[in-house]
Amino acid sequence: SGFSSVGHMDTMRRGRHHIGHYKEGEEFIQNVFHVLFLLFSGKEKSNLSICWLQYEISKVLQCLQRKKKKKLKAQGRKSKKLAKNLLKAPDNRNDLSLWKLYAYLEWLLGNTDDARKVFDTALSTAGTGGLKSPQLCSLALLYAQLEVELLESLEGAVTSRAVHVLTKLAESGPYVPYSGQVLSVNILKARKTYEHALQDYLSKTPGSDQHQVNDANQLVNLVGCYALFQYLTVGIDAAVLIYTRTLEKLEAPGPQKPENSGESFGIQNFATALESVTLLHTNLLSFHMKISVYPLNPLREALTEALKRYPSNQTLWRSYIHIQRKSHSASKARRFFDGVTRSTNSLEPWLFAIRAEQMRKKLIENVQRADVGEIHSTIPETGLTNRIVALFEHAIQSENGTHCPLLWRMYLNFLV
Repeated sequence: SGFSSVGHMDTMRRGRHHIGHYKEGEEFIQNVFHVLFLLFSGKEKSNLSICWLQYEISKVLQCLQRKKKKKLKAQGRKSKKLAKNLLKAPDNRNDLSLWKLYAYLEWLLGNTDDARKVFDTALSTAGTGGLKSPQLCSLALLYAQLEVELLESLEGAVTSRAVHVLTKLAESGPYVPYSGQVLSVNILKARKTYEHALQDYLSKTPGSDQHQVNDANQLVNLVGCYALFQYLTVGIDAAVLIYTRTLEKLEAPGPQKPENSGESFGIQNFATALESVTLLHTNLLSFHMKISVYPLNPLREALTEALKRYPSNQTLWRSYIHIQRKSHSASKARRFFDGVTRSTNSLEPWLFAIRAEQMRKKLIENVQRADVGEIHSTIPETGLTNRIVALFEHAIQSENGTHCPLLWRMYLNFLV
């Protein structure tokens, strides 16, 4: 899709009916998974199972985007059958990552009660590792996040299912499903536990490479759980405080490591952990703005800071152009895009700068177009058109832009 006869170049816009998998490609991918499955064993096999289930979930998400209920039902049945078969394998029965994906799949398909049962079962059988088990933390964090998304306001959030899950995680005891209330004394104990656990993690000394990977993942899950817990029990400012403290602590060079602030977690893992914590931070601010009145500035500042550091993170760019659409002045965003494109080789800033201008052009054309019977009077917006062409020209002159088929196709599509 994207180069048919010139008159139909608008398929580049990926209307809902264009999103999907081709039959031949789909058969090929399924064959690859089946063949590989026989060749692997142990840890590799369970990693492959996770990839396979993630791929199935991506297809369910596409059906949700297309709003095709029939297709979603059929896809849901296939994906659930695969998930159950994977979990039946002896090696996978206690794999919390797979249980987490299966519960998420049920949630996406709208089976909230079934998903809760799966989450509860997984948490009950996972043992009492508490905040020391990365997989358990990750499972509880997703469960709590999905529950929080169902909230319409923060009133009564203190006794919600999400708080129950996060409190039980901190207690490190056997998990008991939610019964409709959470005791205040348990909340106070859990808050202390989270605080000490986070302090311990941030003052840890480095271990082996494998430990560093686990530590970085664990830190992200721990910060996510603690911040969400504070958000539900105290408020947004308490949650933001945890994110800013963690980011400051991870960025600050210690006395033994003046050269590199990432020494304690291994440079690569440290950078990934920082990026993940930043994403959790901006996502929470975006969510809070949806359910209550809150200024836009904290989110805008967090996004601009994050994008200077991670110029190729598409999720952050998407959030950034989404909030810029609400502003009537484009100059600030343009200056920001200009600054980022000068300081990085990544292509994402160019692509999103172009996208933002195209959205602005579309908006202005819709406002200007006055329908009078069959006559459409439109004043062409030449200023924006010239700006977009200039952005395309600069982008394709960059090293990465020259070799990017998507950029060339977007440019051709725009000129048509």
